[in-house]
Amino acid sequence: MKVSRKNFIRTVALGTVGATTSSFAVASKNNTTQPEDHKLTVGLASYTLRKYSLDEVIDIALGLNLTDVAFKSFHLPYESTDEELRLISAKVKARGLNLYGGGVIYMKTPEDIEKYFNYAKAAGLKMIIGVTTHELLPQIEKKVKETDIKLAIHNHGPEDEIFPSPKSVYDKIKNLDKRIGLCMDMGHTFRLNLDPAEEIKKYKDRLLDVHIKDINEQNAEGKPVEIGRGKMNIPSLLAALKEVKYSGIVGIEYEKDGEHAKFGLAESVGYVRAVLDVI
Repeated sequence: MKVSRKNFIRTVALGTVGATTSSFAVASKNNTTQPEDHKLTVGLASYTLRKYSLDEVIDIALGLNLTDVAFKSFHLPYESTDEELRLISAKVKARGLNLYGGGVIYMKTPEDIEKYFNYAKAAGLKMIIGVTTHELLPQIEKKVKETDIKLAIHNHGPEDEIFPSPKSVYDKIKNLDKRIGLCMDMGHTFRLNLDPAEEIKKYKDRLLDVHIKDINEQNAEGKPVEIGRGKMNIPSLLAALKEVKYSGIVGIEYEKDGEHAKFGLAESVGYVRAVLDVI
């Protein structure tokens, strides 16, 4: 059936968000082949709120009922002492949030691996969402086994010479410890002229994390927009995540307007949740 985007926008904690006139096709609950009992968990990649303080991020996340968060260094600074990292983690937990991961973290040297795994351990993170080199993967595998901290390698699209696509990650990690997997960035995957839904199905066995966003054009020059306003088939990729019974976090990463991101984030969250109510 045809469902207008207008019907997908909800009243959320930060106010009622206006709708556009674009529409798309989504499957109704009566004819979908996806298992209706598999629920997806919508969370937050805090890069979205990079211009906001830690306290503001916590308040906004709670207001939107995004209880699972992965912090970028803006909110969990690399230069913090172990004690400071523990205090930040404790503060977040006390407010009712699950700080499950950190990133994107760049590990380009052996020293970086030691530094950032120690950082993650001190902060109590279960996962590093990261980028590294092919040559450092054996050392990273040893660290994953030692610490039991997962590494989800993030693909960064056409500009990334090392890990542009989900396949480029999978081919290098498929024989490594299964705690090393993918953080599939749906927007960057789309900019490679790939279908995110199909990529999810191909690499489901190593899919540890997801960054969801929307892009205005399916090419290398595509720019991020509010989820639902772009060219990506959001219902299709969410349905694919349900089909493969993805158990990780669907981390919303809204990148368009850092200074006023809470508004675009609120619209994006409302849209994603409304789609999930339908498929």
